[in-house]
Amino acid sequence: MAEKFKFVPNDLAELQDRYDLIVIGSGGTGLVAALQAHELGLHPVVLEKMPKLGGNTNRASSGMNAAETNVQLHNHVVDSFDEFYADTYKGGGKLNDPDMLKYFTSHSALAIDWLADHGIILDDLTITGGMQKKRTHRPSSMAPIGGFLVTELLKQVQAEKIPVFTNVTVTSLNVNDDKVTGVTVKTEKAAGETINANAVVLATGGFGANQKLIGKYRKDLVGYNTTNQPGATGDGIELATAAGADLVDMDQIQVHPTVQQDTDHAYLIGEAVRGEGAILVGADGKRFVNELDTRKNVTGAIDKLPAKSAYLIFDTGIRSRVKAVEFYDHIGLVKHGDSIADLAKALDIDADTLTQTVATWNQDVAQQKDAAFNRTMGMDRDISAGPFFAIHIAPAVHYTMGGIKINPKTQVLKADGTPVNGLFAAGEVAGGLHGNNRIGGNSIAETVVFGRQAGEQVYTYLQA
Repeated sequence: MAEKFKFVPNDLAELQDRYDLIVIGSGGTGLVAALQAHELGLHPVVLEKMPKLGGNTNRASSGMNAAETNVQLHNHVVDSFDEFYADTYKGGGKLNDPDMLKYFTSHSALAIDWLADHGIILDDLTITGGMQKKRTHRPSSMAPIGGFLVTELLKQVQAEKIPVFTNVTVTSLNVNDDKVTGVTVKTEKAAGETINANAVVLATGGFGANQKLIGKYRKDLVGYNTTNQPGATGDGIELATAAGADLVDMDQIQVHPTVQQDTDHAYLIGEAVRGEGAILVGADGKRFVNELDTRKNVTGAIDKLPAKSAYLIFDTGIRSRVKAVEFYDHIGLVKHGDSIADLAKALDIDADTLTQTVATWNQDVAQQKDAAFNRTMGMDRDISAGPFFAIHIAPAVHYTMGGIKINPKTQVLKADGTPVNGLFAAGEVAGGLHGNNRIGGNSIAETVVFGRQAGEQVYTYLQA
């Protein structure tokens, strides 16, 4: 059995006072940006305020969206950048920044190739809500994408000896002569230490775990549970605005429809469960929505139910396609039944109603026509292979679409549209790409597409 990989961050005594580039945040965006910059000959450092690396990327489960990939063709999926653009634009309420979206969709396949060049192979496909084609790439092991990606990127970082420090909080960006020249940090040893660099990349994630900031822009969401890790508090937004950055779409906060919240911790149940064939039923045992509609619409449908919660229903065949279910089951989130009637009993749902609901769905799958809710995707398999399973879910704050205003070059912009020299941002900390609703699978794609772009554009900036 192969030894489990363990990444050891650098000792704080090794922290230097100058680097070519400072990357703030160790999620997918930050690690990709540092790797890309390093491969272009720069000497970056990654600073993470939390004791654990990976940020919210660790919690991503479904996959990474991309169009026109060889993986799609190997799976007989003919796709296009234009279709990817159209699905994402429609899914975002047509509020997406068109230039950001064009760059994103047209560079997604290159991002899959870049990962493959680094031995990070995403060669299996699934689908998420709001997409019309299978373009959600994941490893053939069907492991949750987030932890897989962070582990594999850290292997690359370790091999390239890129310095990474944990428990280092950036308290301010240093600006001189209208240029970012470094940061001031606080560590367990000291506060107010200056680290100099000619460029900084903000890869600090969103603010989904900051109730105060959520309340500032969306009072209606105060009190909602969150799927975010505790470090997702919007630090990068505060750093950037203090340096003159503009913000965009700050009131656009996504609530994810399928989150298990019956324990002390909220667990996101990834969209791949529905993408592989699961259905949603209310407490009455009946379907109530197209399960692969956008997150915004599925959330709205759940919120209209009397209990404001629902159940994901699936079978052994679907479970075998989503390895994350093994973890959900291990921690006690999954109800079991040898038959649909047994499952209904475990859920305190009328057995006849749930049995009829599943039978009708199986007939819909056989005919490839959902007469009730016009679902067209995620119908590759029915719910007939016992035992059967259910997970109780309800909506929770998941993703913040708003953030720092950037352009497709990841340059941070002021209110007048000019760049903050030497400052770049990518990932969830930046706004504009997703409009009013992020499509599942686009966040991981964003980390790689714009993480790479940040590394490239810092190199170009420093050369100039």
